Amino acid sequence: MNRKHCITGHGGVQLCVHDLGPEAAPAIILVHGWSQCHLSFARQSELAERFRLILPDLRGHGQSDKPLDPVCYDNSRPWAEDMQAIIKTLGLEAPLLVGWSMGGWVVMDYLEHFGDAALAGVGLIGSSITTGAHLPPAAAKVRNDPPAKAMGMYSEDLAENLAAVQAFVAVCFYQQPDAATLAQAVGYNMLVPPKVRAAARLRQEDRRAVAEATVKPAWVAWGVHERLAPAEMGQQALSHFPKAEEQIYHKSGHSPFWEEAAAFNADLAAFANRCFTPGPAPVGEG
Repeated sequence: MNRKHCITGHGGVQLCVHDLGPEAAPAIILVHGWSQCHLSFARQSELAERFRLILPDLRGHGQSDKPLDPVCYDNSRPWAEDMQAIIKTLGLEAPLLVGWSMGGWVVMDYLEHFGDAALAGVGLIGSSITTGAHLPPAAAKVRNDPPAKAMGMYSEDLAENLAAVQAFVAVCFYQQPDAATLAQAVGYNMLVPPKVRAAARLRQEDRRAVAEATVKPAWVAWGVHERLAPAEMGQQALSHFPKAEEQIYHKSGHSPFWEEAAAFNADLAAFANRCFTPGPAPVGEG
């Protein structure tokens, strides 16, 4: 069953949240990336056979509210409180919080303000624990490639904006989807106002200390053929999360959940099961 909720986030912003699978099952929250929406994870719907799958549209994206004031996006508080509102409103008990690309930044925003006590674990897919000037130098160089930098996506000129979106969507994949899937992705990318895109993406955050304070398991995944979040970003995260697991997809770019969906779903389910059913404490502990 696909349930749809309207949840009040930070500052009264109304968030559209899709909710799949048994309500009593362990919950996985999948947080989409910059200028995307919950439809990014269409190929993860099979996970709802075993888990409760929570798919929010982030503020400014998809069918959620889109205030234009940069303060609604340019700092960690709104994103963190949105995730907290989703967890509290839906009564999620120790969910697994997983973010793709900018969605991984939202995971880090949540950890910065609320810690990991209420989570079973966290995951970053093609993402990072730093942004802007704090990125590893090699990663910053990759992201300066014009289609990846996507400066035209901040433009109010429709033709320039659309051309930049089309180029950016193509960069998100190594194995290019069919024409209908690409057209759908361009469509939901175009729902995000340029001012929202700029405020959300041009942040300067360093959450290395936040990662180091995270005691729950962390899953760090990326594709070998990345053109947006190269290996240096994942390796930086792995070096700071105390309980990090690495997952590399050799036939994928920025979207392994789409490009290698079957393998991704199996890997995420296995990690989720480890988080939801941890092994017994060593003798003498507990």
